[in-house]
Amino acid sequence: MKPYRLINPQTLKPQNLRPIFLTTQSLSSLTRPDPPPITHHALLNSIQTSHWHFIEHLPPNLPSSLISQTLLHLHKTPHLVHQFTSHIDFLRLEIQTQCLAVAIVAALPSPNPSLELLKQVLGSSIAPIRDVFDSLARARVRLGAQSGVVLDLLVSACCEMKRADDAFECFKLMTSGNIMPRTKTCNELLSLFSKLNRTERAWVLYAEMFRLKIKSSVCTFNIMINVLCKEGKLNKAKEFLGFMEILGIKPTVVTYNTIIHGFCLRGRVGGAQMIFSAMKGRGVKPDSYTYGLLISGMCKERRLDEASGLFDKMLEIGLLPSAVTYNTLIDGYCNKGDLDRAFGYRDEMVKKGIMPTVSTYNLLIHELFMEGRVSEADCMVREMEEKGMVPDAITYNILINGYCRAGNAKKAFILRDEMLSKGIEPTKETYTSLIYVLSKRKRMNEADDLFEKILRKGVLPDLVMFNALIDGHCANGNMERAFSLLREMDKMNVHPDEVTYNTLMQGRCREGKVEEARELLYEMKRRGIKPDYISYNTLISGHSKRGDMNDAFKVRDEMLSRGFNPTLLTYNALIKGLCKNQEGDLAQELLKEMVSRGITPDDSTYYSLIEGIENVDEFLRKGDS
Repeated sequence: MKPYRLINPQTLKPQNLRPIFLTTQSLSSLTRPDPPPITHHALLNSIQTSHWHFIEHLPPNLPSSLISQTLLHLHKTPHLVHQFTSHIDFLRLEIQTQCLAVAIVAALPSPNPSLELLKQVLGSSIAPIRDVFDSLARARVRLGAQSGVVLDLLVSACCEMKRADDAFECFKLMTSGNIMPRTKTCNELLSLFSKLNRTERAWVLYAEMFRLKIKSSVCTFNIMINVLCKEGKLNKAKEFLGFMEILGIKPTVVTYNTIIHGFCLRGRVGGAQMIFSAMKGRGVKPDSYTYGLLISGMCKERRLDEASGLFDKMLEIGLLPSAVTYNTLIDGYCNKGDLDRAFGYRDEMVKKGIMPTVSTYNLLIHELFMEGRVSEADCMVREMEEKGMVPDAITYNILINGYCRAGNAKKAFILRDEMLSKGIEPTKETYTSLIYVLSKRKRMNEADDLFEKILRKGVLPDLVMFNALIDGHCANGNMERAFSLLREMDKMNVHPDEVTYNTLMQGRCREGKVEEARELLYEMKRRGIKPDYISYNTLISGHSKRGDMNDAFKVRDEMLSRGFNPTLLTYNALIKGLCKNQEGDLAQELLKEMVSRGITPDDSTYYSLIEGIENVDEFLRKGDS
């Protein structure tokens, strides 16, 4: 028996013992071995058995070659590839792998999954459009695909993202590689160019389609007719109808609606009515949209009776008008000042189950304010909110403008604050209304402060805003500030108009500085701004108030030579000036001339005459005779 070997006591001394430190990591390594590397077979099996929990916890650094190999094995089951892409961080894949997945998913019946993946790729800016195209083209070759559908989808994705130049580049890359884009793809790109008003590029693409013998569809013609209408080439658009028929393509209701819309947009409603008759003659039934276009065109031309008649005809043949058509008629009658008829259409649309829109209420509220019916406008706002409609920026602008016109600055600013609290940013129109009411209330310091605040917010004032502020300072006698605003307009490249200068001229005339007002008239002309009848009436009034009747009549003569007829204001100013100078006989002659021109004297005319004529009874007897 072999004797046991004794341990040497020296080895048990502390200095010879090496401590063992067990960390958490070392313990886990003792208890859990490293996971085996992911194999192609394991990945493929997990996808095929829909073990998506396993897929979601894959390490992010899987080799692209492994994923590509797996995708190639799954190319006949594109639905699984699509599910796989939705359970991984798709954008972490290399561009070649992404495009391979997209090319496989493109075999699905619906193009939407591929389009969504392509928009992710394009939106991430991982690669320029040329690289994405090349990667898709290589993926198509690897899969042995005969169709160019995946490249068509790339063009479609660019179009959906409004990336017209990228889409056109892909179109050119396809055609240079002898891959003909589908007509549908070309139509999408043509439509995008039309929507972006890039009509020249649309014609370049259309010419390319013609050169490459890519067949045009009725949709292609509809788009190009719309392009012609946008360019104002309405007769050419009509010619396209004949061109379509030569090619055996029958125009549809959309084709005719496009031309009718083009004519109405250019104010040629008569031409639109001829197209309307032609479409019916060719057996194409007009739809609600057709009638809506014609009704809108007629309303814009204030042909409200015809518009209402056409609307009734529409109802007779069983077509249901849209809320837009009702709003068009409501707008037309509001502009005419016929609120009863406007409310009648509102009530009719409710009876037919068509809900009034925010626009409906905006139109009615605006007209109520224009007629000074403020309490009724308030009721409409409450009704609108009770129906769950949220006022928009236009609603607030109407309300603020309405209260400003009514001189209620407090209410206007409360609404401005309410607007801001709802996240609706005030517009230039909002600020202009507020400046207007502050000016009318003689609160010019506050008006200037608000103007400065607008500038600090980066809002560029427009002509109307400047005119409102200039008018306020002129009316309140601060001509120095008014002229400094004119200089600011020039610095900001906001061009003044006749209203600007008329306001400044009126300010100078209030000060009795008619010569300086006259200089402003000359300045207007030098800047290419044509004086209007208000310009001349301002000077006539200025001269007349000072008793300078010779100068006043010279301005009147100049006014006549420029083609402006005298107005009630012209005659009142001249009569008042003559009466002030005790020239009653001349005033009487002017009165006769005034009446002979069909201008009815008002109270102001008679007050001036009574003050300036010594023997009123004799004057009245002469008038009767």
